[in-house]
Amino acid sequence: MRPIRSSEIGSYLYCRRAWYYRKSGVESKNRAEMDAGTALHRRHGRQVFAASLTRTLGWLLLAAAILALTAYIAFQL
Repeated sequence: MRPIRSSEIGSYLYCRRAWYYRKSGVESKNRAEMDAGTALHRRHGRQVFAASLTRTLGWLLLAAAILALTAYIAFQL
């Protein structure tokens, strides 16, 4: 008996017919649309990653500016 993966359960719950077709080895007729969707998701994932890096860089620059301002004020006294 082979193990059942959680993604397979999710696929079954989402659409039993699609799950059965995939299990039976039937090829999808809308392969071009599925490939386009995969490319769209990859592009979106890269954008999310870039936004996360930009936000982290922003926080680091803010911390550096606060540290520099604190050091400036401390040396002025």
